[in-house]
Amino acid sequence: MEDIQLKAGLEIHQQLDTHKLFCSCPSVLRNDEPKFTIQRKLNPVVGETGEIDVAAAYEKSKDMTFVYEVFDTNCLVELDEEPPHAINPEALEISLQIAELLNCKIFPVTQVMRKTVIDGSNTSGFQRTMLIAHDGFIETSEGKVGIETIALEEDAARPSNSKPEDDSDAGDNVNIKKFKLDRLGIPLVEITTKPDLKSPEQIKEAALKIGEILRACKVKRGIGTIRQDVNISTKNHPRVEIKGFQEQKIMIKTIEIEIKRQQEEVEKSKGKIQGHVRKTNPDGKTIFLRPMPGSARMYPETDIPLIKISRELLNKVKNNLPKLASENKSFLKEFGLNEQLIKNILEQNKIEELKILSQNYENYNLIGKMLTIFIKEISIKNKIPLKELEEKLNTDVLNEILNNLKQEKISENDVKQIMIEIADGISLKKVFEKELVNEEALEKEIKQLLKEKPNLSQGAYMGLLMQKFKGRTSGKEISSALRKFLKN
Repeated sequence: MEDIQLKAGLEIHQQLDTHKLFCSCPSVLRNDEPKFTIQRKLNPVVGETGEIDVAAAYEKSKDMTFVYEVFDTNCLVELDEEPPHAINPEALEISLQIAELLNCKIFPVTQVMRKTVIDGSNTSGFQRTMLIAHDGFIETSEGKVGIETIALEEDAARPSNSKPEDDSDAGDNVNIKKFKLDRLGIPLVEITTKPDLKSPEQIKEAALKIGEILRACKVKRGIGTIRQDVNISTKNHPRVEIKGFQEQKIMIKTIEIEIKRQQEEVEKSKGKIQGHVRKTNPDGKTIFLRPMPGSARMYPETDIPLIKISRELLNKVKNNLPKLASENKSFLKEFGLNEQLIKNILEQNKIEELKILSQNYENYNLIGKMLTIFIKEISIKNKIPLKELEEKLNTDVLNEILNNLKQEKISENDVKQIMIEIADGISLKKVFEKELVNEEALEKEIKQLLKEKPNLSQGAYMGLLMQKFKGRTSGKEISSALRKFLKN
């Protein structure tokens, strides 16, 4: 890559898992009908340099009308009809955690700024953003990569006919764009690396490393919650920004195609090449979006005072830094958990619950299954939303089940059945008031049933026994005992 002189840097935007940044509205996406709509037009004005931004002028030439869909989970802040509220303290704390994990220097005081937005994705025409930290780094196999800045900012509105992961233009015709205000204001952390990346492989490695750090913190998961761009320049070609660079499978391919495109453009061009913004396609190729924005985009937010990062807050953040997935994986292996269970616990972010519950009962495999496999199976079988089920089967409830297990009032085979009953709405008290059936009583009942109703199928006997002993023994225990008698 030396003759190509590749230089690249990443810009990563990650949603945080908390309410909105400058109001208390929930950070939820909506698929139902809005309460009403409003309309706006783009009217660019001169910036601090005395000139209109080139990208803003380009968008103005399209003469677009922007329509915004408003929901009952929006407030006047999103409509730009009310000043922003005080900053979300939880979002600030999460962003500081990320900064610490990326070895950054944190600003003691920060100013909220307004960044001009020209595509209609914000009702105010600007995005609120603030610098949190600077001059960090990560290590890669090809050397250290600098982290230039970390910013905390509000997410944009999303096109109304798009899926959560899609930011394609939406509208009834070419002069109308429709947006939903559900996403507007969700807290985002923006991480910008220095242009230290020198190969396609290093670019991918750095992206995955930063992703691991983000997932260790309280961030949103799933499609559309992280957006990643890459800036690339090659010999004699100015920087090009590529949007939508988050699909791991085509990262290296996208870079290789862009390098070739830039080289061909240099060879064909007889004059100066303009830097611009492009968008990735599923095949790894890119298409032109708009000119590169100019420098006159930022100006201070006058409705929010300076934000001071206290020593007390910094100490709190440093003392509560989360472990990375690679560190947690090593930690979980010490408990003798198999690879699949470790994967389940990490993917479902259940490591803290495992630590809490294992203080009471030391069968780590059982606890891991309770937190991941059992709950997921019950959710699917009983058609209960996973989040709702996790509230019913919270750590206090699971701890009580383990208490009864520790006192030998129940067996490990009873645990899943008890979780099912609690999911069905039976209280903990009533569940444990039931007298569980011992092996002797179960066998006695099976003998009596075979005598009274001979020649039934095994499935029929199972159904009758499950109905009689519901909640007092497990299906596994009944099946095991029944097979012994049916063989004879």
